[in-house]
Amino acid sequence: MTSSSAVLLVGIDEAGYGPVLGPLVATAMAFEAPAELVDASLWDVLRRSVSERVSTRDRRVAIVDSKKLHRGDDGLAHLERSALAAIAAFSSPPASLRGLLHLLAPHVLGMLAEYPWYREADPALPLAADADAARLAGECLARDAAVHGVRLAGLWSEPLPEGHYNRLVGRTRNKAVVLLGQTLRLVQRVAEAFPDRTIHYLIDKQGGRGHYREALMRAFEGRTVQVVNECDQTSVYVLHGAAPPWSFTFAAQGESRHLPVALASILSKYQREVFMNAFNSFWRRHAPQVAPTAGYYVDGQRFLRDADEAIRRLGVDRALLVRSR
Repeated sequence: MTSSSAVLLVGIDEAGYGPVLGPLVATAMAFEAPAELVDASLWDVLRRSVSERVSTRDRRVAIVDSKKLHRGDDGLAHLERSALAAIAAFSSPPASLRGLLHLLAPHVLGMLAEYPWYREADPALPLAADADAARLAGECLARDAAVHGVRLAGLWSEPLPEGHYNRLVGRTRNKAVVLLGQTLRLVQRVAEAFPDRTIHYLIDKQGGRGHYREALMRAFEGRTVQVVNECDQTSVYVLHGAAPPWSFTFAAQGESRHLPVALASILSKYQREVFMNAFNSFWRRHAPQVAPTAGYYVDGQRFLRDADEAIRRLGVDRALLVRSR
């Protein structure tokens, strides 16, 4: 395969849309692949190195919806192994939270100083997985991909810490608009990294939205938007313009239908879990009697009740702590 005949298959998905605590994270990951693989199942193409099942006995990389990976007592280890294996197929695995952000979202590092629980946080990685096993699985994935003319070409993230999220929701009055904004920033970052490449974006449908034409027209004014299909399950568009064409497929349950979307889901969920590790470590020091939280609504409200005295004592601005919607 020559670079001129290659296309990009880009998966985009989020984690943390529903919680009241912790960041909202969206991630894009790109495979460079021969054009003839655009409609192929990468689970089938890469079956020697990836699996759609979660098993401690399977050395392949489990690439499934992150909610299926992050279950039970070993959930974090499974999630982390898949995330770090994917990173190892692209780059050197990061040694800490800040190393992870430097790789995926360097622009976010400057935001963390606003947050007492993130300001000095830099938990070592991995948190639960075996580092060598993840690295070896990633190397196997890279070799298997190369046999088929495929390579993991890029990883990008847009983590949105709580206070920054609240400011954007305050301006837009709609968290779905905030998530779409994160997604379009990722689209732009991918396009800037590969300006001369035909790009196929595979994106999990967001918040029940079925129509994306107007948003795409506003975001990319220099291109014309062709509507290929809009229905409950899938919305498809092609953008034409000065550069090679881009296609967008917004798919319901995209993480179950497209491997790149599932992998983006895993990387988003993993980053959120590392952030929540830092969050819970901070509160463990200042309110040791309060049980840690995953940040979702019911348990998040429990945490806020239990930690109320410490929150007041530390003078924490709740606009930095609690997400507004």
